[in-house]
Amino acid sequence: MRKKIVAGNWKMNLDYNEGLSLFSEIINMFKDEATGKQQAIICSPFIHLHSLVQLAKGYHNVSVGAQNAHQNESGAYTGEVSAKMIKSVGAEYVILGHSERRQYFGETNELLAKKTDTALKNDLTPIFCIGETLQEREANQHFDVIKSQLVEGIFHLDEAQFSKLVIAYEPVWAIGTGVTATSEQAQEIHAFIRKEIAAKYNQQVADNTTILYGGSCNPKNAPELFAQADIDGGLIGGASLKSRDFIDIVKVFN
Repeated sequence: MRKKIVAGNWKMNLDYNEGLSLFSEIINMFKDEATGKQQAIICSPFIHLHSLVQLAKGYHNVSVGAQNAHQNESGAYTGEVSAKMIKSVGAEYVILGHSERRQYFGETNELLAKKTDTALKNDLTPIFCIGETLQEREANQHFDVIKSQLVEGIFHLDEAQFSKLVIAYEPVWAIGTGVTATSEQAQEIHAFIRKEIAAKYNQQVADNTTILYGGSCNPKNAPELFAQADIDGGLIGGASLKSRDFIDIVKVFN
């Protein structure tokens, strides 16, 4: 039975106190309103990680993650943060390959393969992001793009390693735009991803892989999206900055 996950990506938002305040609201609302059938993950800026982990203690279904990690274990990389550092503060997850990292920082599938290896070596669970641009979709290249991101980014892993991943499909054209893929479009891609996993590994691995949808997911469209057979939750951007919206998305799985 694969996990149902709602992960929040705060991106570069919230100062230290704002982050603690929001997270406190989220965990209290989660305790009061969630059923325990779902996993909530908050991926915050690095400055919040240690404190959020402390606040989350005792909440078995609430976890903390980072938004990025360097591909090397350590070294003279001023301004970077390693997977070992992230793990040392008690975080369990790390987002890798978000479209904003690919777009603004030139992260390639080859680089992300290295980051994935390093994250797994340090016992972090990668939330590995894939997705096509509007230009690629309009050119009917979206399936090819998704497949290459899988093959070049994570299909080098053995079955045991791959089974530790969470995958997030985010159509780049729907991130922060207010435009959401239709439930049919999202399901089509999620089913394609699961089919590719089954072809690479086996059907059991595919059936057990949690695949999230991201891209302007909110309390209004989450029920229809999450009702699709191959969508196991969401990677939530803007709506994760509002405790009520985030918990209402979590509650779709109640």
